[in-house]
This record gives sequence, C-alpha cells and structure tokens, in this order.
Amino acid sequence: MSRNDAQPSSNSTRLLILGLVAVAIVIGLTLVVLSITQSNAAAGQSDEPVNVLADSDDECVDCHRNSTPGIVEQFGHSAMAAAEVTCRDCHEVKEGYPDSVEHEGTFILGTPTTAMCEDCHQAEVAQFNQSRHALPAFVAYAGQEALNDQMLAQYTAVPEGGFIDDKIRARNALHVIEGAAVTRFACESCHNVGKPAADGSVGQCNDCHLRHEFSLEQVRKPETCNACHIGPDHPQWEIYQESPHGIAYATGGDNWHWDAEPGTLTVEDFPAPTCATCHFSGFGATGTTHDVGDRLTWFLAAPVSQRRPAWQDNAVRMQGVCAECHNSEFIKDFYEGGDAVVEQVNAWVVESDQIIAPLQENNLLTAQPFDEPIDFVYFNLWHHWGRTAKFGSWMQGPDYTQWHGAYEILHERAELIEMVNDKLQEAGLEPIDPGPPGNLDSN
Repeated sequence: MSRNDAQPSSNSTRLLILGLVAVAIVIGLTLVVLSITQSNAAAGQSDEPVNVLADSDDECVDCHRNSTPGIVEQFGHSAMAAAEVTCRDCHEVKEGYPDSVEHEGTFILGTPTTAMCEDCHQAEVAQFNQSRHALPAFVAYAGQEALNDQMLAQYTAVPEGGFIDDKIRARNALHVIEGAAVTRFACESCHNVGKPAADGSVGQCNDCHLRHEFSLEQVRKPETCNACHIGPDHPQWEIYQESPHGIAYATGGDNWHWDAEPGTLTVEDFPAPTCATCHFSGFGATGTTHDVGDRLTWFLAAPVSQRRPAWQDNAVRMQGVCAECHNSEFIKDFYEGGDAVVEQVNAWVVESDQIIAPLQENNLLTAQPFDEPIDFVYFNLWHHWGRTAKFGSWMQGPDYTQWHGAYEILHERAELIEMVNDKLQEAGLEPIDPGPPGNLDSN
C-alpha cells in the first residue's frame, strides 16, 4: 500500500476515536445531570410532610375521611399520629364520663379535656395548672364565684390567685353587662384557656396547640400568641412587632428552625426570641416550662404590680435566655430600668386611687360599675395604659411605653381630676388639688 493510500485510513481512525470519545463524554454528562436531578428530587420529596394515615384502615379514619377530611389530613401529618397515637386515645372514654356522648358504639368527648392530655404530658399539665393561663384566666371574667371549693383551693395556690381587688372585680362586671351573646366571642374566646371542664380538669390545651396537626412551628410562632395578647389592655403582639426582637423575626424568621427538637434550642435555631423562646422553650441553660409566669419577676397585669414569689429565681431563668445573646452588664442595666418603670407606673396608679377616694368616701359614685364616664376613665388608667407602659418597657416597645402608655396615663389623670372636682363641687364640697403630674425622680 502506498503512503498516500494509508493517510485517509489513518484520518478515518482518528475521527472514529474522537467521535467515540465525544459520545462517551455526552453520555457521562447526561448521567451526571440525571443523577443530580434525581438527588434534588429525592431531597425535595424528603421535605414533604408524610401522611402516616394515608393507608390506614382504622375505622375512625375511614369514616372521617368522608365526614371531616380536613381533620384526618391534619392529624395524618402530626407528630402524634407518627407516634401511633390514635383518635381513640384522645377521644374515647368510659360510659358515663362527664360530658361524653355515645358515638358509633362507644363513648367519646368531642373536645378532649386536659385530663386526656395529662395521660402523656403530666409535667406540662402540672406546670400549666400553676400558671396564669389556668384558673386565673377563667376567673378574670367569671369571678371566683364560679369555682367550687376544690377549684377555689387550686386557684388560690396559683401565684396570680391573690389579685382579686375591687379594680379587677369591676372588670368581671363587664362580662355580666355585655351578656352571653357578646362575651362568647369576646372575653371567653381567650380566657376559656383556663376554664374548668366537667371532669375536674382545667384548661384547653388546643387553644395554643391547634388541632389536629399540633405543629411545633405553629405553637412557636408569635402569631399564635397574637390571638389573645393584642389590643389596648395587653398589646404584647404590637409591642413585639416594633421591638428589635420582632423586627429580627419579621425580616429573618423564615430561615429559623421552627421544628427543632424541644429542649435543645440554641441561637443557631432562633437568632432572636419569640414569645415562646422567652416564656416557654428550653433555651440555652433554661429548661422548658408550660408555666408562662415561671420566668417573670413582676405581676405586670395587676393594677399595682408586686414582686412574684421567688422572683429572684424567676429572674435567673429568664436571664439565662437573655445571656445567650446579651452580656451581663446589659442584662443588669435593662432589669434595673424595667423595675424603675414599674415603680413609676405603680405610683401613678396609687395616686389615681387617692384622687377618686373623696368620691368614694362621700358616696358620690354609684354602686353599679361602668354606668358613668368616670368609671371608664379610672379603669382605663390602670387596665389599659398602666399595663401597656409596663409591658412596653419590658418588651422594648418605645411607642407603647410612651404614647400608648405613660402619655395616656397622664391624660386620664387630668381628666379624672376634672371629673372628681365636678362631682365634689356639685355636692358642695371642696375640690382637690393634687398638683402637676410628677415622677419619682423629682420627689
């Protein structure tokens, strides 16, 4: 074969080899892309909530898939269902159980009581029963008269059980004045979190832990607390929104670890606190609790705030949460400043009692609460603005401490003095002159 004849053959061989290499490269790249795509798809599928009831043949599930499919869907995605808790475990009771109804050959509670929850959550229920969310919440609208002897003893054992003075009894009167048609959707919607059940247990866990998914993310997010802690008398939601903590949540909360294991939370999970972080969650060195007052040093909701029993221990637990982000000097200074605000608001509220005292001493007020304008002014001074100023200072909401708090107190003070003097002069008595508003620093 001549040299010229061999050249085309050599070129053809090279082209064939190059073609095979190119095909191999293309196939390899295709396999890599497919592998990555499948891995991403698998990762995406792993993030999808699993419905553990999808293939269930349980009689309750089969029936309620048709009658209440939303409930079955929610419970199927819950940690309780994953732990093999069944519908019967929470709803089924013995015949004759208080408030039970016959249902499909058995007896159930339409809404399980705290006694049902206690079967698995003993510590949580015990902590809850010692909290402001338990009987004190119910008594806030229903009054102590609604409690039997056993419940009354339980109520008075709760730290908040000692603050039933005339000011708070006036608040109970609003429940009577407004009537059941209104209060069912008003006071009771929130305060029934501590309502006694017919079986003697107290509270409604599902007010915070919404049925039937019982989601950690849901109960940890501040919008859950917003259902009740909102408005002029307890604007914690609004205060939180304007605080540095609330701003951090609003701008970065989508990336926080809402489903992190309870009792193990750190700043990596929550770079800033929510309501649950400060008041409930195990965080840093502070353990989990269901007693919302366990870390608080003052009874801020009271007309004149007093220290809580063992408030020093409470402060240690709360400051354990603070110390995950703040240094000890910052915390010490903040607590001293918060204490000073409470003392100042206390002084203004005590003065309001002194301002109205001549009317009470001379029987110039009616026995019926909330039947004349002065009743509302006197009540709002402490119940709305006094409490808001205290909440605002401890939760770092400057607008609520000032314009929705201290300013409104001084405004109501001036109006109260004028109303008192009008009544005194109408009765032929000397008017009072408390002088200009002052602060503790100037005394």
